[in-house]
Amino acid sequence: MPTSPSEPAAPAAPAAPAAGGLVDLAVVGAGPAGLAAAVTAARLGLRVTLLDAGDRPGGQFYRHPAPGLGAARPEALHHGWAAFATREAALRAHESAGRITHLAGHHVWSVLPHEGAWILHAVAGHAPEEEAAAVTARAVLIATGAYERQLPFPGWTLPGVVGAGGAQAMLKGGLVLPGERVVVAGSGPLLLAVAGSLAAAGATVPAVVEAAAYTAYAGQVPALLRNPGKLVEAAGYGGALARHHVRLLTRHAVTEAHGTDRVEAVTVARLDRDWRPLPGTARRIPCDALAVGHGLVPQLELATGLGCETRPSPDGTVALVLDAEQRTSVPGIWSAGETGGIGGAQLAMTEGELAAYSVAGAPPGARLVRRRARLRAFADAMAAAHRPGEGWTGWLRDDAVVCRCEEVPAGRIREAADDLGARDARTVKLLTRAGMGWCQGRMCGPAVAALAGEGPAPDRRPLSCPVPLRHLAELPPATH
Repeated sequence: MPTSPSEPAAPAAPAAPAAGGLVDLAVVGAGPAGLAAAVTAARLGLRVTLLDAGDRPGGQFYRHPAPGLGAARPEALHHGWAAFATREAALRAHESAGRITHLAGHHVWSVLPHEGAWILHAVAGHAPEEEAAAVTARAVLIATGAYERQLPFPGWTLPGVVGAGGAQAMLKGGLVLPGERVVVAGSGPLLLAVAGSLAAAGATVPAVVEAAAYTAYAGQVPALLRNPGKLVEAAGYGGALARHHVRLLTRHAVTEAHGTDRVEAVTVARLDRDWRPLPGTARRIPCDALAVGHGLVPQLELATGLGCETRPSPDGTVALVLDAEQRTSVPGIWSAGETGGIGGAQLAMTEGELAAYSVAGAPPGARLVRRRARLRAFADAMAAAHRPGEGWTGWLRDDAVVCRCEEVPAGRIREAADDLGARDARTVKLLTRAGMGWCQGRMCGPAVAALAGEGPAPDRRPLSCPVPLRHLAELPPATH
């Protein structure tokens, strides 16, 4: 059975558990990691509640087209669909048998200790009709995934400039393209997948602009050889680009987007080893859309709100410290997937299964443990190869907007750091309002930290998402 948490230093919890009573395990997030954890835990005999902000399981990776679109073959837009379909079928079977309760449209905003267990508070439904919900569990598994890392540049606020993952989400979820002529740029293996999907769907992709150099993988040969499937996958992406005549420009970056009412062209420049643009190498590429992203950032608000220990990742982000069984530093809290370091769907599913075995107190088997070690080694090699160089801020003019929500330019952030003594993102935020907008720094956070000279640091928040004030007002006084 699950391990009960010790008494952590946290405010007192509400006294009213959710209807349905205490469950063995609450899983937050129904992406690859959370889905694998839920179905494995149910198979091992645990009573599970699976909470997810989405309307259907799969997370961002296995995003479904809207039912009204009538997609005949949604699996054609996904890699590894069979692994997801098997687990989704298992979820439905366990739901029918009463072993899993799947709460779709539930955005968990806080996890608090409650009489030797945990109570999870969530916003259920959509505005203006959202309701407060709560689930009480002996153990919690956090599988909240990640969001895109954006490094700003002049013109990135123009219509037609979207995230690389956002372009993929538009295609998977809406069956639409961001434009007819789409440049794909940034850094990381996601770019190849996005470019291949867009080209296969009918878009013209003039170039994939990768800021890193693939020669960075040369020092990671052991990790590559242990994952031949990943090499085959990379070769498949390369073949797709060749079939669609897509140019691959490594050690290049989009340093500016141009246009009036919409992006019309981008400037691409070659970078040095520290990602500084090299003078005299700039060229323009016409386009009507730009899909850009520099990897992913683990979504840790729930975990850091609980006090879970974090560590710097090889890609320059912050991830959770996890033991061999996916336990966090807080007893009774497990985590799996991108929260422990960006690694992709296969690794996320493997870690979700491992966490379920640990919560259930059952041995996972050596094969599963070896698979996690192999995939994690590859993920760390990939992260190190695509880590942004410190010189990327060289393409950021003082008048370029960094914080889109509050319209804070780079010059004001540099002034706060250079003239007013700000040495971290929090101080810059207080002086400039950068990060105070609707996204709460998710879009501009890495850029603000870089301009302030701050290294990777956890983002601690009491609430992980917007919560209606009436939900807070309804809590017992001890929790205010």
